[in-house]
Amino acid sequence: MNWNEWLQGFAGASPIEWVATVSGFICVYFIIKRNIWCFAFGFVQVSIYAWIFYDVKLYSDMGLHIFYIGFQVYGWLLWRKAQDSSGHVIVNQGTTKEYALWIIAIVVSTSLLGTIMNHYTDASFPYPDAFTTCASLAAQWLLSHKKLMNWTVWIVVDIVAIAIYWQKGLFPTSALYTCFLVMAIIGQWQWYKHFSLNSNKGPCIS
Repeated sequence: MNWNEWLQGFAGASPIEWVATVSGFICVYFIIKRNIWCFAFGFVQVSIYAWIFYDVKLYSDMGLHIFYIGFQVYGWLLWRKAQDSSGHVIVNQGTTKEYALWIIAIVVSTSLLGTIMNHYTDASFPYPDAFTTCASLAAQWLLSHKKLMNWTVWIVVDIVAIAIYWQKGLFPTSALYTCFLVMAIIGQWQWYKHFSLNSNKGPCIS
């Protein structure tokens, strides 16, 4: 793909995709800041993307974003109960066993979903698409419970997602996930710094 095609892809992107892109960027910014408003912008983003992914036959991603809609409400309720005096949430760290179980769950669920999508649908990139779906659900749960590991999972998901969306011609979305990747790295660092500081003061809220 040459630069002219790349620029035409951006210019031809629908306004609704741009709304989702901007909403997603704001959402991740608020997550890094541990601010509950991330879920409001996340709700807008995932609702729009559920429709976009249906339109381009990324059915696993479509289903993922339908689940995300519920996760935005779930996360909002959890974070509302766990805010500190400044209105931010307290980060906590899970156990090694817990993280190992999540990795196993992601591998197994990706294999199962990818096989189903490969044999019974016309899905594009069934196994990579299945991975982003399963890993993102795990990351969203970890995020809702304020676990440090959520950022590590998001980093891997973003790398795979960038390649998928680029191949499907969703250039603003691919650019968004490139920003997500950078922000996830920053988020990992910021949350770890907050966790280390908070650990020296006393126990974290889980």
